[in-house]
Amino acid sequence: MRDRGQHQGVAEAERLERRTLMAADASLPMLDVGNPSVVDLWVDPDRGSDAATGSVRSQALRTVTEAWRRVPAATPLTTGVRINLVAGTYPESSVPNYWESRRGTVTAPVIVRAADGPGTARLPAINAFNCRRLYLDGLDISAAGGDVAHFEACTHVLLRDCTIRGVGTIATYDVPQEALKANQCRFMYVERCDISGAWDNAVDFVAVQGGHVVASRIHRAGDWALYVKGGSTNMLVAGNEFFEAGTGGFTAGQGTGFEFMVAPWLTYEATGITFRNNLVRDVEGAGFGVNGGSDIVISKNAVYRAGTRSHVIEAAFGSRSCDGDVAACRTRLAQGGWGTDVVGAEEPIPNRNVSITDNVVLNPDGVASRWQQFFVPLPRTPSPGSNIPSPARADDGLVMARNVIWNGPADHPLGIEQDGLAAAVRAGNAINVRKPALVDPARGDYRVVAATGIPVNAGPQGDIGPARPPAPLTAAFGGVPVTTATALTSVTLSFARPVTGVTLDDFVLKRGTALLSPAGMTLTTTDNRTFALARIPGTNVAGAYTLRLKGVGTGIADAAGLAPAPPILATWRMTQAVP
Repeated sequence: MRDRGQHQGVAEAERLERRTLMAADASLPMLDVGNPSVVDLWVDPDRGSDAATGSVRSQALRTVTEAWRRVPAATPLTTGVRINLVAGTYPESSVPNYWESRRGTVTAPVIVRAADGPGTARLPAINAFNCRRLYLDGLDISAAGGDVAHFEACTHVLLRDCTIRGVGTIATYDVPQEALKANQCRFMYVERCDISGAWDNAVDFVAVQGGHVVASRIHRAGDWALYVKGGSTNMLVAGNEFFEAGTGGFTAGQGTGFEFMVAPWLTYEATGITFRNNLVRDVEGAGFGVNGGSDIVISKNAVYRAGTRSHVIEAAFGSRSCDGDVAACRTRLAQGGWGTDVVGAEEPIPNRNVSITDNVVLNPDGVASRWQQFFVPLPRTPSPGSNIPSPARADDGLVMARNVIWNGPADHPLGIEQDGLAAAVRAGNAINVRKPALVDPARGDYRVVAATGIPVNAGPQGDIGPARPPAPLTAAFGGVPVTTATALTSVTLSFARPVTGVTLDDFVLKRGTALLSPAGMTLTTTDNRTFALARIPGTNVAGAYTLRLKGVGTGIADAAGLAPAPPILATWRMTQAVP
């Protein structure tokens, strides 16, 4: 219910589920980062040196900590910094304990990216505080305790094409509390990410104002897959797939300690939230709901196999408590906020102007919500002095219309405690009167099938659940020392997957700036993935050598037609001449 502390867990390797996903809605917004002015810093965890310049790949730093240190702190940047992480695993000792007080601007952001493509740079947990215009691109972030990625008091954070993974066992709490957490932040953007693995919530937004969560997969959580609460406002959640969560799929609102809220957003748990065109499946609680929200739109979503511990949709109260900082709670009450300054007490946060329309809920035969279809409670009376309107209502301005619901027996209880609203909901929705169908849920295709009696606007419009772009085709040289006193006459080049079109003409060998002839060099492979270069000529002379795979015009491609992303090179130094 509240903004709780951290829980340390024991790591356990997680086997990620593979699903056939469909293309995300082309209308989904993506943050336009423009064409900012940046300087590059390169980091290579295996071959880099923190004494290097870091300005080019061949002079890469070894640790992310050193790269972060070189970003000016606590001052708005006039030139941005792009930290390029070479493919590899970055140990905890090589990253900052706190990513703190770096102040990018719209024309000069701080960018941390996987230089060799999404998923190629693997990092431990990230904790960021008081950062501005921080863009994380293509990172694979995994951890076994605490929160996997945590952002506090940050502004304009972009997570794009990232994997944020908590590893461990949810049932025994040996897993992070949250996979992604943001609190007291403004403008959080999550795009095309895969976020999973938490005993509490996969994504937890507390007092986050502005941003979106789009085209992402959010799953494997003990409580909610995602909620936005604590005075969160003005957010779009669209084109996502939510699955394998306990308490529920998505909720606008929930419960918050009063002291964690930020003025002037001190009343409703969530305001101005739009949840549309999402798929929610395989969750034990409600597919979606509102707990203490105002001006919430939930429309054109699909819910499949949900509510086995409770109900499928809810418009319920949020809650507000004081979690120990009595002075802060009293200050917020004096500012007109809704809540209490009594530690241990909780106050009901009402709903206002909630619209739940044109959604499809399908629980197949043998699956049904446990108790009822919905949960919409009767009014409650808040405590005097809480500033909450009395009576507090969960259904003030609630509209539930044009939803198609197939769930449980024909006489399954409705779960709406106000008689007038219950009658309107029965009249305005198709509840267990016609069964919708999905294209092929067993193979991951959850699109609603157009059929007689199913309104054309019911369910997601277009495809749902983002299709990840093919992983970039990466490659790396192996068997190359940093320095050697022996002529290097053989190396390997390994691709991420089998390719065709590799020939000797695709390689360039240099000593310093002098081009060396490839005459006599041989190229062999047994699997079209790892290639052996042998009889490399001219490497017996002292000097600095570079062996490079050409960036364009090679004709190298995988089965999908993808070419390797440059630069792909090996460098070494021969310390002495040998016969």
